[in-house]
Amino acid sequence: MRIRYKKWARPELEASNFYEDEPEKWKGKWKEHFEDSSKPLILELGCGKGQFISKMAVENQNINYLAIDLIDAMLGLAKRNIEKEYNNVKIEPKNIILTRFDIERINLILDKQDEVEKIYINFCNPWPKGKHRKKRLTHSKQLEKYKEFLKPNAEICFKTDDTGLFESSLKYFKESGFEILKITYNLHQEPIFKKDIETEHEKMFSEQGIKIKALIARLK
Repeated sequence: MRIRYKKWARPELEASNFYEDEPEKWKGKWKEHFEDSSKPLILELGCGKGQFISKMAVENQNINYLAIDLIDAMLGLAKRNIEKEYNNVKIEPKNIILTRFDIERINLILDKQDEVEKIYINFCNPWPKGKHRKKRLTHSKQLEKYKEFLKPNAEICFKTDDTGLFESSLKYFKESGFEILKITYNLHQEPIFKKDIETEHEKMFSEQGIKIKALIARLK
């Protein structure tokens, strides 16, 4: 998603208690970054404006969340959305951290010691051109990187509106040794998540009559 530059985003992020500007320093010790290091760690890759992760984190205080994106403007909006959700329930955001990083190089900031239990990938760029497909967050190249910091039996939850990306992703997961636990080509008719939160893109595409594809894959 293209988004206009927001001059306020960088200063607000740097002043935030739940934004980390130097994620490389926390490789292998992300759990120590949270108030309660005993909680399981879950990632969202490409968190965008943060509508999904802000609600997930508020509703699941027993889990620590790390949300990653590359664009300051997106992260600035995510920061504001997180603050809004936490203000609604009158608690401080102590179980969520935002950070800016290129997900293609994610192994520079995470490793096995971080023991990630789940990854959410929601409506990522489909990169339809052949030469760009390795940039897909679900490409085999990326999945192999995730395996380096996922716990055994960890899950990846993936949603998309793009049928081509979805069908290719099914192949990527199988090639990389993941087991497909659940799959649907129409998420709103065939729910596969125990508790789901509709993302901004999901709402937009659904209103256009586009069916949402989704899967849950488990690392064997």
